[in-house]
Amino acid sequence: MSVNHPNHPLVASMNHRWSPYRFEARTVEDDKLLACLEAARWAASSYNDQPWSWIIAHRQDPTEFDTMLGCLLEANQVWAKHAGVLMITVTRTTFRANQKPNRVALHDLGQASAHLALQAASLGLQIHQMAGLNLSVARQTYGIPEGHEPQTAIAIGYPDLSEPNTDEAKMLHQRDTGPRARLALREQTFAGKWGQPAVFLP
Repeated sequence: MSVNHPNHPLVASMNHRWSPYRFEARTVEDDKLLACLEAARWAASSYNDQPWSWIIAHRQDPTEFDTMLGCLLEANQVWAKHAGVLMITVTRTTFRANQKPNRVALHDLGQASAHLALQAASLGLQIHQMAGLNLSVARQTYGIPEGHEPQTAIAIGYPDLSEPNTDEAKMLHQRDTGPRARLALREQTFAGKWGQPAVFLP
């Protein structure tokens, strides 16, 4: 992926982040997983409320791993079964301090997940975030309480860069090697009124 505007090296690490569909069927070391979670822990959030939680299953515990895999929609189970770690993300719907609704909890979860993804990429891992989660099954399986909402699933692992040797692997390989396109800044950055590109944009 080409970058049109140079970034600081720390930010430039995002260019190495991608969302693979093919993972090596190997474990993720605990120290690396902890580093990813620690990076997520330091994400900014409204009133520093940190409204996110993670439910985690390691592939070295087949029973727990298969249980979480069963919470994913079938199309995601096909490839996520090879990941080293599966996670379900959960947000708390109210602020801790005053129990008022937190309308930006998803925004804050997104920031934490981005920190997680960048730290993973720096360690040779990648994450793939999924909307394809059966929310009611996840809630029932893990006893997620009222006031908390299951949101997404995340697969973490080592990307499989080998030549695909099955039809399934070839299909997933095509997804992994497709172009990484992004909208132009002019399509996303406005000034004065909606849809009017800011004047400083090229």
